[in-house]
Amino acid sequence: MQSVVLNNHSCPLCCNDNLADYHCDKHRYYLQCKRCSLVSVPRQFHLSSEAEKEVYDQHQNNLNDQGYRKFLSRLADPLLEKLAPNSFGLDFGSGPGPTLSLMLEEKGHKVNIYDPFYAPDRRALAGHYDFITSTEVVEHLAAPGKELNRLWGLLKHGGYLGLMTKQVADRESFDRWHYKNDPTHISFFSQQSFEYLGATWGSAPVFIGADVILFRK
Repeated sequence: MQSVVLNNHSCPLCCNDNLADYHCDKHRYYLQCKRCSLVSVPRQFHLSSEAEKEVYDQHQNNLNDQGYRKFLSRLADPLLEKLAPNSFGLDFGSGPGPTLSLMLEEKGHKVNIYDPFYAPDRRALAGHYDFITSTEVVEHLAAPGKELNRLWGLLKHGGYLGLMTKQVADRESFDRWHYKNDPTHISFFSQQSFEYLGATWGSAPVFIGADVILFRK
């Protein structure tokens, strides 16, 4: 089975075919790209769209939840320090209870939202933005390279892309990592993965804490 997995899966971030076995548990395989270091789950282990949405429907995101606001502030605060007044942005993957967009609007910015399940108006993906945020989203993407390059293309020159996701440290800790146990998590980034993206974009990533990454176009 392992050879079948390896022979039918290329890296969803950089499209490289040179992948290595990284981890295996009772549910699925995990492969690591030898070029960009992304750890990914082969497509045959992905949930259906219906099953994926059932998981998201259980999320209880709420603007009035102070704990959730504090969590999102790990990205919002450093981003707000960089934004000009009245900036125009996009929150990509806003989820069932948009919160980050409202937090940024409270500070005087205008924010469009897009989510394939909960805010699927694709006109939001045709704009040009001063900033784009995506919190706890990239780990869910089946084609992160395609989606992140699309977002980069929507940014104005000088604009900011702010991402939040937990990052792979090493193989030993991956075995114990709770983050991989979510069946909707299929793309696991490391610092090396974001540095690869930065090299392709000509923009060095800025790492803030354990899970926030900022790029400037």
